Amino acid sequence: MNEIKADTSNMLEIEDLSVEFRTHDRTVYAVNHLNLSVKKGQTLGLVGETGAGKTTAGLAALDLIQSPPGIITSGRITVNGKNVICTKTDNKGKQVAKTCLTKKELQSMRGKTISMIFQDPMTSLNPVLTVERQIAEVIEHHEHLGYTDATAKAREMLELVGIPGERGVEYPHQFSGGMKQRVVIAMALACDPQLLIADEPTTALDVTIQAQVLDMMKKLREQHNTSMLMITHDLGIVADICDCVSVIYAGSVVEHGTLEDVFDHTLHPYTRGLFDSLPNMEDRSARLKPIRGLMPDPSKLPEGCAFADRCDYALEKCSKEKPEIFYRNDEHYVACHLYNEHSIQEGGVLKNE
Repeated sequence: MNEIKADTSNMLEIEDLSVEFRTHDRTVYAVNHLNLSVKKGQTLGLVGETGAGKTTAGLAALDLIQSPPGIITSGRITVNGKNVICTKTDNKGKQVAKTCLTKKELQSMRGKTISMIFQDPMTSLNPVLTVERQIAEVIEHHEHLGYTDATAKAREMLELVGIPGERGVEYPHQFSGGMKQRVVIAMALACDPQLLIADEPTTALDVTIQAQVLDMMKKLREQHNTSMLMITHDLGIVADICDCVSVIYAGSVVEHGTLEDVFDHTLHPYTRGLFDSLPNMEDRSARLKPIRGLMPDPSKLPEGCAFADRCDYALEKCSKEKPEIFYRNDEHYVACHLYNEHSIQEGGVLKNE
């Protein structure tokens, strides 16, 4: 597949990333030749079903893939112009992906240059430390402040996310789910990271708290000009907070474009299926159109397009050949056999009539 065109303004750039999880009886191909980029000051939504490889891609950006069983088999990951993962030739002449930074450089980068809001706040917080101590540890490490000053800043961060500073002496079990998520966000933003990876930051929160958390993240992004990778399956969140969208399926991006491109000029049948499966607020009697079937077993990916068995528009070659990437414009592209260069230039969409 074609690589995304290089851009010096990218805060995060992932090229040809492949990640496998190898056990004694099978290999799971979690991410497959993934390409995506986040420009400085931009919020990119990474959208897809559970098991599509979204979280794995986010963890790879911080070099947090647990090995074993996880192995980055190929790719290059750059954060703010600095290589984190790069492909090198080993002593046997094979191309292998390796960490380009030392352990100390990685520790310096995580939490300062790039931070991550993990999916489950219940497991992201240490139950035996107060929340202000956990935030203060990040500040002490990266900003080299003493205990008193770091604790004071930790309380300021709690205030920033809407938690009274005096509650910093409490433990995680004394907070609700929404408040725990705010603590995790405060920790991630404590050292003003240039890039924030938010992995389903509103999962398991009720709609009121979800709206408050999203509003808070938007305000913090505006105040600090933070770049953001929003990992989610919720297209409503994407519409609310993102500038661009990458739709991922079976470990690969199948469509990418600006919010307007993807929402108003949908190209890939999978993306169209995601929209069709949403309730129609204007016609309450309209029935939902779920995408039939299931995502393929990641240990037995098909030879051709991974979506072919679920696609209403599948061609004969879809089950045999991987689709090439075609651009509708400089930003909007799709990986699908339904399109060719001629139809893309005309802005056409091929359908079975």
